[in-house]
Amino acid sequence: MKENTNEMILVFDSIPVNEGLARVTAASFCTQLNPTLEEVADLKTAVSEAVTNCIIHGYEGKINKIEMKLQYHGNELYVHITDYGIGITDIEKAMEPMYTSKPDHERSGMGFTFMEAFMDEIRVESQPGKGTTVHMKKTIGRKR
Repeated sequence: MKENTNEMILVFDSIPVNEGLARVTAASFCTQLNPTLEEVADLKTAVSEAVTNCIIHGYEGKINKIEMKLQYHGNELYVHITDYGIGITDIEKAMEPMYTSKPDHERSGMGFTFMEAFMDEIRVESQPGKGTTVHMKKTIGRKR
């Protein structure tokens, strides 16, 4: 019997209104795995944080493209969110709670912390001047 798999890619402009589009798209895709409401809420929060980071930090408010790839294999959901912006010079530092590269903005520096809290795994790849990809994984249906 073939394993339950699917994937999709959504490419959208780095404008704030599209953060909501990314959240809803990820939630809709996830419903194929029959998630709990809590699992959907966790996913939406993590996606929101990753996309917001692309808009504010990756492109510094300039309009460019964000790519969100969603996949599942069995009950494992994978989310990959990529920008082609300025990149992160020190990933470890950027992932520290309360760290922000924009202290003059009304941001708390908790984006990566929230992603880590709501997803099972998170990995960040980045090259200065080339962009950043956040890879996240969540097992759906584990608590049932």
